[in-house]
Amino acid sequence: MPIYEHTATFPYSKDIVWNWHARPGAVRRIMPDWEGIRPVEVGGIKDGAVTSFRMSIGILPQRWVAKHHSYIEGEQFCDDMIKGPFGRWNHVHKFIEMGQTEMQIQDRIDWKLPFHFFTRIGAPIMVMPRVRQMFKHRTRRILADLKRQQMFKDAPRKRVLISGSTGLIGTQLGAFLETDGHDVHRLIRPSTRLHADQDSTKVVKWDDKSGKIIEGSLENFDVIIHLAGAGIGDKRWSKKRKKLIAESREIPTRNLANALANLASPPSLFMCASAVGYYDNRGDEELDENSSTGNGFLAEICRKWEDAAQPAINAGIRTIHMRTGIVTTAAGGMLQQILLPAKLGAMGPIGGGRQWQSWISLDDQIYAMHYLMNHETASGVFNLTAPNPVTQKQFAKVLGKVLRRPAFAPAPGFVMKILFGEMGKSLILDGQKVRPKRLQDLGYTFEHETLEPALRDALGRFA
Repeated sequence: MPIYEHTATFPYSKDIVWNWHARPGAVRRIMPDWEGIRPVEVGGIKDGAVTSFRMSIGILPQRWVAKHHSYIEGEQFCDDMIKGPFGRWNHVHKFIEMGQTEMQIQDRIDWKLPFHFFTRIGAPIMVMPRVRQMFKHRTRRILADLKRQQMFKDAPRKRVLISGSTGLIGTQLGAFLETDGHDVHRLIRPSTRLHADQDSTKVVKWDDKSGKIIEGSLENFDVIIHLAGAGIGDKRWSKKRKKLIAESREIPTRNLANALANLASPPSLFMCASAVGYYDNRGDEELDENSSTGNGFLAEICRKWEDAAQPAINAGIRTIHMRTGIVTTAAGGMLQQILLPAKLGAMGPIGGGRQWQSWISLDDQIYAMHYLMNHETASGVFNLTAPNPVTQKQFAKVLGKVLRRPAFAPAPGFVMKILFGEMGKSLILDGQKVRPKRLQDLGYTFEHETLEPALRDALGRFA
């Protein structure tokens, strides 16, 4: 039967790499964004623990259930598929010490497809390229995470509360901080459904419209990270939708800031989401944190969003506003929405394609937040964008290159306005050329400075 073996070398001690895998959050961090895998049950890596995912094979939905066994602390863990698309999938993970500052993870998978005939003809085409791609992603992600975490290895672990923890950024941020040994809790509304890999015992429940704490307490957190808000590009903007977008940001932020200002043991740091929409459409003007605000709907929202945190600032709580650009991930946001037309070769210049797009990889978004969290001098506004913004035409061209598809089919601007109204103009036809000046001045180095490597990592299309 087919055997797949993979060896990855890490410039860290075995204990460091083992502890990363043994902590909550590891499963989420190694899951490739482009696969659309959703955890249903995450029981850990010890004997008898069950891990279950929803995934797809082509257009067919699948349930993957694995049971762990042969656990040896610091040495190995194993899992066997007990339900899923394969006839057999037995996976051994071995952790091998190569020296005090080097180790290897040796993976061995004994597998077959449901029918022997399919195994012989399907393995080279359908299975092995996908498996190799996933393991390459896994190695790259672990290496990058550990590099960032080791920068602050001597800093005290923090008790962190995250709102918007089930969203695109919050999900990955929480997982990353958990693998780093931080004590992560989640600020949620009573109706919020946590993901299967998120600890339901570590929650604070509140009414974000009134600010009332329903369950738990805001006391004694070191850091509070506020990311919640209704999706800007999820639905066409009606008056009702615009009201929801605005109020879901301003009101909860003000309520939370007021609550923090009145705590007996307030956090030392309040990190609050914002967006590059603060600057509005400025053509080719280069923008940094010192640039003035714009006049459009998004600019007004961002101004009020940031102003709402003032009670925390007045109370002496160090506060950071994170103006985020387009986050490049296949798990959601703009990139996910344009993938299908891009794969069909229908993604080209929109409205001429000259509008600037300030982007950031999901990993850099997470790493930058972690970096700011650990810098005691960091406060005020930070642009969370890569240092090399691109025009929409350039974005489409690079995406086409990564997908090996043409990217020349234009879409007139008036079509976007007809299809999406005001939202189409603000999110598709307008843009900002934003630089992360303050972040770079603080010493942050980007994992993805340019767009092509970021898209290759996001889509698993490694060079």
